[in-house]
Amino acid sequence: MELKDAILMVISESAGYPAVTEIAQSAYDQLITDGQVDYRVLDDLVAEVSGKGVLRAIHRDHTGTAFDAMIMPILREIDRQKPVPPRRAAAERQGALDPLTTIDPLTAISW
Repeated sequence: MELKDAILMVISESAGYPAVTEIAQSAYDQLITDGQVDYRVLDDLVAEVSGKGVLRAIHRDHTGTAFDAMIMPILREIDRQKPVPPRRAAAERQGALDPLTTIDPLTAISW
């Protein structure tokens, strides 16, 4: 299923949830107008679909294959566009010692 079709399915499945429908319609309009959708709109769509229980309803009402066909194009597009933050250890970010590699002499076991 293409992204456009996946978004249309979300629009149809979320008819009872105006907030979800609004975001999905915005994503669809952006896709039709610009040829692509900003990942932040899709990210908001997934968050809203999940938060309102629509995702659970889609999973319950359709087979696993149909569910994947509806949701995966949206998730793939987010994955394709969303910047990946640099992978640095939390200790490096805070300037502290890494507790997993630092030995505390008071608790160290001597053999």
